[in-house]
Amino acid sequence: MISPEEMEDLLDEMYNNFAPTPLQPGDPRYVDCRSVRGDEDVVKDLGRTVRRSQAFTYQLYSGHRGSGKTTELLRLKKDLEDRGHKVVYFAADEEDLSVQDAQYTDILLACTRHLLQDLKNADSKPILSWLQDRSQKLKEVMLTEITTDELTLEVGLQEFAKLTAAVRMEPGQRQKIRDLVEPHTETLIEALNALIKDGTKHLQENTQLLVIADNLDRIVPIFRENGRSNHEEIFLDRHEQLKALNCHIIYTVPISLIYSSGSTELHVDYDGIPQVLPSIMVRQKNNDPDDKGLNILRNMIELRIPEHLRTVLVPEVFESEQVLQELCLMSGGYVRDLAQLMQEAINQTDTLPIGARAVQRAADNLRDVYRRAVKENQWDILREVHQSKKIKNGQIERSLLFSRCLLEYRYFDDNRDKQTWYDVHPVLWKEL
Repeated sequence: MISPEEMEDLLDEMYNNFAPTPLQPGDPRYVDCRSVRGDEDVVKDLGRTVRRSQAFTYQLYSGHRGSGKTTELLRLKKDLEDRGHKVVYFAADEEDLSVQDAQYTDILLACTRHLLQDLKNADSKPILSWLQDRSQKLKEVMLTEITTDELTLEVGLQEFAKLTAAVRMEPGQRQKIRDLVEPHTETLIEALNALIKDGTKHLQENTQLLVIADNLDRIVPIFRENGRSNHEEIFLDRHEQLKALNCHIIYTVPISLIYSSGSTELHVDYDGIPQVLPSIMVRQKNNDPDDKGLNILRNMIELRIPEHLRTVLVPEVFESEQVLQELCLMSGGYVRDLAQLMQEAINQTDTLPIGARAVQRAADNLRDVYRRAVKENQWDILREVHQSKKIKNGQIERSLLFSRCLLEYRYFDDNRDKQTWYDVHPVLWKEL
């Protein structure tokens, strides 16, 4: 018989095991979801392009925030590094830019900082000279001392870290820094390419340099008076600059941009069709539960609970199969919400097993979050998509995709043709 204290410790452990964070390569909790995601595989679909192309490639990767893109990109990084390639990966929103207000120059500064940091054997003089030439103006903008004499790599990294930190955290300085950098982006790109050229000399023969700029998909859409969005300004209007670095690059982009009127431009301006990581299909198009997808989510849950409970998921962790299935269905196959539903259900539980009431409370709380994200004029669109399983290429639909009120699914039909369909997040079904 487990004591109340031991039960509390067990629930604490389970709660923290469901923290919605990316998994590192080799993590035993990783579950292969390709069979319920239209056979999407970033290692194959994006990695082979990097390895095989003799020219530099510039690829786009998208999907809902929290769908597992970072986990997949880290798998790609590990695979390429195991093959001897050099990968510079960074999550742009963590240190380099504000997703609430981002522009192209912010991305360029982030790339500069991380290339300078990761290509330590490269000749950094071109980048340091570029920084030194603007040291006085930067000093005036940032109200901080910029070292000008004998600028070293270490000092240069510190100064670029200050720049990106200010861009991310200081709205008052953000535009001033952009205004200072913007007229000199061409010379900064030239300096970066000199750094890259020297840095690649130190790589093994027939190996590639890849930059992965992650979390750019989190940039919040802002629509200008002319109807054009900041997403289009960054990834379409500035595509030449985003492709100006002489190395392979993968940018994550907002899913709403993939479904904008600029989707064909993305296909032309970048290499290949933008890859989208869909949600896990837990229901079929006729709304019936999909056993394969539900088993995938069940496996995800099993691998995050203590090992001695995995073979008795029901009735030791969940009081019934129905309760477990309901939690999985309410997630919509969206991995982040599966994790957060589990955490909330655990919070609603004093002692195992998790019951129907705890799962219902967790779903109700999540519903409140999504309900607040829906504007009054969007409910009719949601009802239409729930019936048709299709979306139109409109601004409202793109907004609902970005907010994850609409989810995308993919599967192969009996003829092995890939099918894509859409539905409203299940927690909102009661509102339709």
